[in-house]
Amino acid sequence: MPEHVYRIIEVAGSSERSTDDAIKNAVARASRTLRQVGWFEVVQTRGHVENGKVAHFQVVLKVGFTLEDDASD
Repeated sequence: MPEHVYRIIEVAGSSERSTDDAIKNAVARASRTLRQVGWFEVVQTRGHVENGKVAHFQVVLKVGFTLEDDASD
């Protein structure tokens, strides 16, 4: 099994529908910028309330991606 080293960043995703959609939005956006995204961890969940109802969901994720090997190795 190959050894992997990961870089971990934090991103925030949001959605008017659900926390699941907020997670999917964050992972999809991170995957457009980063290569080799391999996992995520939800570290915060919060929302916005308007007129007594949940209006917006936001999640903060730790996203891990595999560091690529140096081509000179």
